[in-house]
Amino acid sequence: MNARFRRAMAPLVLVGALAAAACGRGDHSSSGDFKIAIVTRNFTNPYWAALRDGAMAEAAKLGVKVTVQAGQSETDADGENAQISTMAAQGFNCFGVVPVNGTNVITPLTAVARKNIPILDLDTQIDPDASKAAGVSYASFIGSDNVEAGKTAGQEMLKALGGTGKVAVLQGIAGEQNGINRDKGFNDAVAGKLQVVQEAPADYEQDKGLQVTEAILKAHPDITGIYAANDTMGLGAAQAIKNAGKSGQIKVISTDGIQAALDATKSGSLTGTVTQYPYAEGQIAVQSCLALHQGKKLPARVVSPIAFINSDNVAAQISAFPKPIVTFDNPVEGLLNK
Repeated sequence: MNARFRRAMAPLVLVGALAAAACGRGDHSSSGDFKIAIVTRNFTNPYWAALRDGAMAEAAKLGVKVTVQAGQSETDADGENAQISTMAAQGFNCFGVVPVNGTNVITPLTAVARKNIPILDLDTQIDPDASKAAGVSYASFIGSDNVEAGKTAGQEMLKALGGTGKVAVLQGIAGEQNGINRDKGFNDAVAGKLQVVQEAPADYEQDKGLQVTEAILKAHPDITGIYAANDTMGLGAAQAIKNAGKSGQIKVISTDGIQAALDATKSGSLTGTVTQYPYAEGQIAVQSCLALHQGKKLPARVVSPIAFINSDNVAAQISAFPKPIVTFDNPVEGLLNK
């Protein structure tokens, strides 16, 4: 799911030449130049920074131009929308967008849709009905299966607690679909086995994860497990547990697989993390834009990989970070003209 800093105003750009001529879809700024715009929530959260880094690395590999911009925080819908509105007038040929919530990006994306520029919905699903009403459509949704991620976390929590116990859940941003899906997956997996005594949002932020966990520990001092819908909240929970003198007594499982969570898993302060590989999402986004430029049709949904990382495989994941240690089917890569 940290202290926030203001975003740098200069765009992060990797420049390379694409030899192919523009393919006639969307506006093309100059002879053969192909520019990809990616907008995400922020760069303070290492998850979104990893998505950016994957996109930039793949752009360098494929020889295309990519600009990645973001808002200032997980909930900065206005800042994210301003970035999209600005970039909509800058001659980009393909957009990939991670929304803050199901509807915030639809209004600024109408200007992109009117130019017939393809748009990719990344990581978090944008409301399809509201999009249709606004005349905005998406070439593909690229993201991991968040229900499955929550289910995996629930199954692993059951193992860690021996199939019984009281647990709490740190949710993400209230109303945000990824968090809702992870919560559902977790609750479905533990239903009738573990008692979920409290669920509370902590906005995917570490300091809020700490504060909410402190309150949970006071209200439910006998809990034995916490599931956090992202790693930064999980790290906050682990710190609250340590501050309360309960290290080792309460299992913490989170989601994302950021570097700090891997380190915490190695040290034992986290039981594990369901890694979602945003780096791979960034790579697939760039591949997808290029495939569209080459006239290919994308699958309606491209599922990026997940894996549970614990003490057994954390060393391998740290060594490979931020790349996956699991194999997965990437249908987009096979579409590209080599």
